[in-house]
Amino acid sequence: MTPSTDRIHQLLADGANVRAYPGAVWAIGDAAGTQVIDAVGVLDPAQPDAPMLPDTVFDVASLTKILAVWSTIGALWDDDRLSIDQPLHTFWPEVTGHPLGQATARNLLTHTAGLPLRAQLKHLYGTDPAAIREGVLHEALHRPPGEAVDYTDRAALVLGYLAEHLSGQPLDKLAATRIWQPLGMDATRFGPLPADQAARSAPTELDAETGRHLKGTPHDFSARLLNGVCGIAGVFSTAADLAGFMRHMLDPTTERPAFGPAWTKESLTVHTGTLEPARGLFWHPAPGTTPADDVWVHYGFTGTGMWISPTRVTWAVLLTNKLYYTRDRQPLTNIRNAFRELTFGRGGI
Repeated sequence: MTPSTDRIHQLLADGANVRAYPGAVWAIGDAAGTQVIDAVGVLDPAQPDAPMLPDTVFDVASLTKILAVWSTIGALWDDDRLSIDQPLHTFWPEVTGHPLGQATARNLLTHTAGLPLRAQLKHLYGTDPAAIREGVLHEALHRPPGEAVDYTDRAALVLGYLAEHLSGQPLDKLAATRIWQPLGMDATRFGPLPADQAARSAPTELDAETGRHLKGTPHDFSARLLNGVCGIAGVFSTAADLAGFMRHMLDPTTERPAFGPAWTKESLTVHTGTLEPARGLFWHPAPGTTPADDVWVHYGFTGTGMWISPTRVTWAVLLTNKLYYTRDRQPLTNIRNAFRELTFGRGGI
């Protein structure tokens, strides 16, 4: 390791010691490959003889929005099957005549569609997946599209439904065949995981129904309600698979098996004008930076994160598992910010 990676290793080990998480896996690289991949801590403090390993499988939570939704929408955009500035009602019969039809895919990707902020799908629409889809697509808007940046998980859910409509395939099959398999992401899939992969996975939060920590089953209730597959969450992956995905984003060639470089460039650009906070397309400037710094991030609730900087030709991923139930996110926030600074700041590698 270099002095900088030594400092990152110590930072993440300290995080495990103060119980921000039981363990973590991290990787840093560029368009050519992975410079370092490392693991600290344990899978579960109840099993101190089971260390966190570089090939541990993680519930990546909201990174699903990037791995399964942003990427497939980008592939459809590359194929000229989607105009992100065309009102949805002009090509999507399911939303024609409903408020959502006035929004665009760009609105959804920048969280400016005016969608309702409520996300309790079961309480709003019941437990039938078809009824949930109908309810989400036909719900009244919270505000007119383009008026404000309001983050909501519904944007990814709607975009997942849109990708299914345009491709004629379920989201899990579309993501696997168009993105993950071409990029060699063999460990990436929607949960619940088969037994062999579940055994290698990091447990997450305590399930009140069983009294046990979830392991190989999506932590997100909406994902579980929709049989593990939705745009919000539900994907499991490894640091090596995420490394391949991030390398692909920095590859300057145009002949690529998944989304192309034009989609990456379009996405890592502010599209919200004077509205705050600034947003690209499902990516946003990393906390502690400005758009001019060109460090972009997407976070997941379980402690996952992906950072990328085209000008530095550098990417980084951090995977941790939310095992200690607490509403205090500040310790993890501090670690993420320090990780970003060590990687992309003046002292970065």
